[in-house]
Amino acid sequence: MIKEKKSLLAREGVQTFLSSLLCIALGLIIGFIALLIINPAGAGSAIITVLKNYLYYNRAPLIIKNLGNTLVKVSPLLMCSLAVLFAYKAGLFNIGAAGQYVLGAGASLYCALALQLPWYVCLLAAIVAGALWGGIVGLLKSYCNVNEVISGIMLNWIGLYLVNMLLSSVKDPASPYTLGLSKNAPGAVLPSLGLDSLLNNNRATIAIPLAVVFAIIVWIVLDKTAFGYELKATGLNKHAAKYAGMKEKKNIIVTMMISGALAACGAAFLYLTGFEEWSCTQTSVPGMGFNGIAAAFLGGLNPIGTIFASYFIEHITDGGSFVDKTMYCAQISDFISAVIIYLCGFVLFFKLTMNNWLTRRKEKAAAKQNSGKEADAE
Repeated sequence: MIKEKKSLLAREGVQTFLSSLLCIALGLIIGFIALLIINPAGAGSAIITVLKNYLYYNRAPLIIKNLGNTLVKVSPLLMCSLAVLFAYKAGLFNIGAAGQYVLGAGASLYCALALQLPWYVCLLAAIVAGALWGGIVGLLKSYCNVNEVISGIMLNWIGLYLVNMLLSSVKDPASPYTLGLSKNAPGAVLPSLGLDSLLNNNRATIAIPLAVVFAIIVWIVLDKTAFGYELKATGLNKHAAKYAGMKEKKNIIVTMMISGALAACGAAFLYLTGFEEWSCTQTSVPGMGFNGIAAAFLGGLNPIGTIFASYFIEHITDGGSFVDKTMYCAQISDFISAVIIYLCGFVLFFKLTMNNWLTRRKEKAAAKQNSGKEADAE
């Protein structure tokens, strides 16, 4: 049997890439229109500034240093996107990744500042905390049929206030932020990559390559193992999976635990660098967990694609901070990045539209060929 050769546009990787590019282009166009409405004079330079990010500087040391800062923030975003992706592949929408991220931050910082534990123990504590928090969502879904979106959102806020209370014991007396990690718990800081002189940045730690390694591991688990096949089968139809002998309830719980562990690990990757401190008075959940949803979809729900998608989203988010604040309000940078992030959710829609167009074109070609054959027969 001769296998029909797929056209270039019919290949999933090409469709994902083109759909992602379309989302980015539309987001930039909408952002540019908004800039034109506010102040036409600086719209062009503002949108270019967003895209340039650290290239905004004209001095190499500053460019390299800010590149390092962007990479530091890409690591937790990538882990959050992997958390969302892993759950989604199993038919679950883990909007609770934000709360699991919060638990990871709380566990890692408490172990570091209050218990003075080494970085690897703090990292493990974050992973365990996130897994347990995600496991609650999985248990509610499996045994009580509670929608994971509802329980995840509720646990986001419960987790935030729990962590605020927990970390109040290691708060700097003169500010709402936790104590500086490098000064008060140097043993808890993640090991440096040893590129301080090259990147002009001492925050570039092993978190950067570790996040990429996690992406590769997730890809292998989901696409190359029987365990991954079971999780995806459960997500497609848990009743059919149960009929086939799979333990569908266990699979849902395990999926949410792994997803929660990934998100929490992302928080540890950020806070154990000392790049940021936790504010014990914050009343909103960090956006990293929610941005992970956008990165997962922009990457076409492919673990390798999320590496590039996570970098791009963090790149434009950081680039927005360089927009001229005398010409535009400070929120305009958030607006531009938010529009692009919002449109990332349409990647699957664009892929579906492209597939429908290809199907219709194929059907027309087949009908034309059949009519030609009938004419020849006559």
